Amino acid sequence: MSQAFSAQRFRAMLVKETLQILRDPSTLLIAFVLPLILLFLFGYGVSLDTTRIRVGLALQDMSAPAQSLATAYERSRWFEVTGRRDVEGLKPELVAGRIRGIIVIPADFGRRLAGTGEPAAIQVITDGSLPNTAGFVAAYAEGVRASWAAGQAEERGARPQPPITLLQRFWFNPELASRFFLIPGSIAIVMTMVGTLLTALVVAREWERGTMEAIMATPIGMAEFLATKVIPYFILGLGSMTLCTLVAIFAFGVPFRGSPLALLAIATAFLMPALGQGLLISAATKNQFVASQVALLSAFLPAMLLSGFLFEIASMPKIIQAITYLVPARYVIPPLQTVFVVGDLWDLFLRNIAVMLGFGALFFLLAIRATRRRIA
Repeated sequence: MSQAFSAQRFRAMLVKETLQILRDPSTLLIAFVLPLILLFLFGYGVSLDTTRIRVGLALQDMSAPAQSLATAYERSRWFEVTGRRDVEGLKPELVAGRIRGIIVIPADFGRRLAGTGEPAAIQVITDGSLPNTAGFVAAYAEGVRASWAAGQAEERGARPQPPITLLQRFWFNPELASRFFLIPGSIAIVMTMVGTLLTALVVAREWERGTMEAIMATPIGMAEFLATKVIPYFILGLGSMTLCTLVAIFAFGVPFRGSPLALLAIATAFLMPALGQGLLISAATKNQFVASQVALLSAFLPAMLLSGFLFEIASMPKIIQAITYLVPARYVIPPLQTVFVVGDLWDLFLRNIAVMLGFGALFFLLAIRATRRRIA
């Protein structure tokens, strides 16, 4: 049976676990090097901003209005235009993926404009295998045509249609830069990796090395034993989060409009379920390879795909939306993005923090029950 809590014993176990972390280069690599690689990938390699899309322009009419519209497309900041006289010459480019759409200015464009005063319809052919890009090409092509038509109407002294001018204002992220929400969200992925993936190995490592039997012979209690495993990785997770935050602000220019206290509270709350889930996996599997695979499937991939980090939860099927409520990372992505680009919204923070702490308490309770004081 375990004896009363001993500060000296607790401190000795903490020192043991800390030295074990420092002696393991892979742990430090995952905690400090891999997060930087992920940040640079999400900052530079992954972008949801659509600019300079390669398109083909089939100019079938050589009238002045048609050439003026073609010039508007060529000067647009949204398109990189490849010009041809017919569609057939551009189809192989579209099939090969060298362009993402074909804009066709028909042969009767100038004649219809001269006859009715209204420009004829243009045709936009897009690559449906990439639905998002196809939608962007169609929308931007129509936007350029509408702007050109309004300019032509003003030159003729006519009232441009529609008579209502739309002025768009985007709060918090005026440039709609995807890195402003991708990089804060990636910090949650980093904490999942450090908290769950690394912690999933700690108890399993003791079983594999045969040191668990020696620990069981000591009077330490299971809660005390797990606490000595968690605290070093909790500090490691906060250190990794701090490094990522500094890189996000000073290297990528992501605004930080909240307070360090709010960020610390959010990160601390999320590390609780991350660490608890890792400990539960480690205690249940007792094998480092199996633990790492389970952690990857049950924590890392759901945090990447089902948390709202890359894909909006509202656009998912209803059954998948229901499953996302079981993913702790779902409750940290909105607070992290908010504390960076909006500021301190404690009503939002506290609701999500409470849920994350609830997940953490459940995982720790299950981890204590799974860590038996017997050799199995």
